[in-house]
Amino acid sequence: MLGDGDRAARFLALTGLTPDALRASLGQPATLAAVLDFLCAHEPDLVAAADVLGVDPRELAGARERLGA
Repeated sequence: MLGDGDRAARFLALTGLTPDALRASLGQPATLAAVLDFLCAHEPDLVAAADVLGVDPRELAGARERLGA
């Protein structure tokens, strides 16, 4: 997600995170949920991330569901 400058800037703006805060919290479930929520909210972002990761977009959406609230 952060490999695309426009997508990264939009994510940081929407979440209020700074790059340092994002790096520091990457292993936290809330951060993972925020990233997956962001991707799932805009299909082109979801598809692009899935392509980079080499997974089906449904796998990313399913990961968000498994994280819960």
